[in-house]
Amino acid sequence: MVIAGIILSVFLAGVSLAMDAFAVSICDGMVYQNLNKRKGALIPLTFGLFQAIMPIIGFYVAMAFQKIEVFDKVDHWIAFALLLIIGGKMIFDGIKELRKKDEEVHIKKFSYVEVLVQGVATSIDALFVGFSLNALLDEVNHVQLWAWISVIAIGVITFIISLVGLIIGVKVGQLFKKKVSIAEIIGGVVLILIGVKIVLSGYGIIPF
Repeated sequence: MVIAGIILSVFLAGVSLAMDAFAVSICDGMVYQNLNKRKGALIPLTFGLFQAIMPIIGFYVAMAFQKIEVFDKVDHWIAFALLLIIGGKMIFDGIKELRKKDEEVHIKKFSYVEVLVQGVATSIDALFVGFSLNALLDEVNHVQLWAWISVIAIGVITFIISLVGLIIGVKVGQLFKKKVSIAEIIGGVVLILIGVKIVLSGYGIIPF
């Protein structure tokens, strides 16, 4: 029963943590116009990797120092700032492109740096899943092994959900083929809204 409870908790945590990455993946699929299979795969892979790395860092920090209250107060603001910068730039670039003539419009190209920053921003709250893993796994043997199994499962869940989001985004982006700037503005607004949601959930104003 204990193991079943852990598996269910990890699955639900993985799905919950993947929702922001899912939304951002849709945005990326919409706005990046030069995606190929390799670049496309890097997006869900990055999100999945960071969603696995952050909880295991949190787990070992919790083992050593217990929960860090100071970071608990600023983590959501860090995520918000990163998403605000990326989203704001996308809106600015989209508006600038809207003012250009069709022959002057440049496509939005895939950016490794942007995806990396998105991966960090959408996974910061996963640190606290790592903090809670100590308590969750308290009654099982081989705690560290179960912690690694748990974070790998979270990473895989995030990868799959983000991949679905990316595919959806690509399909939606095709509707804006001749209006790339509109897709970019929409994507920027969504990123900023995700940042606002992270801040509100950090203060307990919304439960997710």
